[in-house]
Amino acid sequence: MKLQLTTNTTSVHTSINISGSKSESNRLLILQQILPGLQIENLSDSDDSVHLQHALSTSEEVVNIGHAGTAMRFLTAYFSIKEGREVVLTGSERMQNRPIGILVDALKELGAQITYEDKEGYPPIRIKGTSLVKDKVQINGNVSSQYISALLLIAPSLPNGLEIELLGEITSIPYINMTLSLLNQLEVTTSFVGNTIKVNPLKLSSSKEVVVESDWSSASYFYSIIALSSLDSQVTLSAYKKDSLQGDSCLSEIYKHFGVRTTFDKNSITLTKVSEANNSRLELDLKNAPDIAQTIAVTCFGLGIDCHLTGLHTLKIKETDRLVALQNELTKLGASIAITDKSLTLEKSNNIIENIAIETYNDHRMAMAFAPLAFKVPITILDANVVTKSFRSFWKDMQQIGFQIKEA
Repeated sequence: MKLQLTTNTTSVHTSINISGSKSESNRLLILQQILPGLQIENLSDSDDSVHLQHALSTSEEVVNIGHAGTAMRFLTAYFSIKEGREVVLTGSERMQNRPIGILVDALKELGAQITYEDKEGYPPIRIKGTSLVKDKVQINGNVSSQYISALLLIAPSLPNGLEIELLGEITSIPYINMTLSLLNQLEVTTSFVGNTIKVNPLKLSSSKEVVVESDWSSASYFYSIIALSSLDSQVTLSAYKKDSLQGDSCLSEIYKHFGVRTTFDKNSITLTKVSEANNSRLELDLKNAPDIAQTIAVTCFGLGIDCHLTGLHTLKIKETDRLVALQNELTKLGASIAITDKSLTLEKSNNIIENIAIETYNDHRMAMAFAPLAFKVPITILDANVVTKSFRSFWKDMQQIGFQIKEA
């Protein structure tokens, strides 16, 4: 589906309800298999969470999780401990080119039985569930936090728990802390001291109810919209909290640079454009929140602000190589942008080329990050349905904001 986006106004005044965090939901869905008394409220309706739920409920030998990277990592660990179960875990063509070897090596060190069906280090993989009796493993700290969280999520069900030594620099710490915090809420004892994480086995399972906070990554697109809109524009988003587990909640501080104030209420946040953007160069290390890099880069381009973003090494192994995708599409719009394998530098520009068709590369965040530019120029989004991966109601919410959207 190809959508043309335009707006007749840059004034925003509305309220939006956003689905539960995909990151929290997917962790809790795995934990629910280990702790059957767990009840989950405000579960994400994203494609990734739907794929994960289906994978956890199916009895078929071949489990295909499409583009769902989180599901691939978490299920690799989960199926490793399912004694008596044998599965082939696979996904889309892109998923079969996203590395899984680091996690597989760590699981095999613990005693897992995993083999590659095709290319060494990549899905599809064959997993024969078994009892993992070893309780110590090493893994690099600068890899995707999903590898580390996958190990943490099965740790409470191991006979002696698990000790993970993280080697070298540790990135994406907020996502590791999110996993540990959810374990703590479910009465699993953990510690994270220096480079060592310890998770004790769960002694007793009791009924618990966890309410999933709404997704801060999804909130990022509304931060961009308010930044690009006129003064006093305002949107209220629910359900959010100030003491969030999500690393992307740093948006509330970052977007002050763009004149956006965040007001926290009991279960919501209100974003208000209170001043014009600060025109000084924006320099950010996003190693703890790489998923908001696309949104921030597009916001800077739309406002004519130059920026230098670092800590982006994990973007190369996402749904697409997000750094290359950003460079391609921003260049089409008239930007001057340079990338390395872990950074992005954008030079300020006061000219945005109209009616450009944005390729989305099977990446939901490409579609949603570029959509706010419709406040500046008419824009077309190709393969617009890709947003369902994380934000099923996105285009409906954009219409509520004031976008005119029509199929091209």
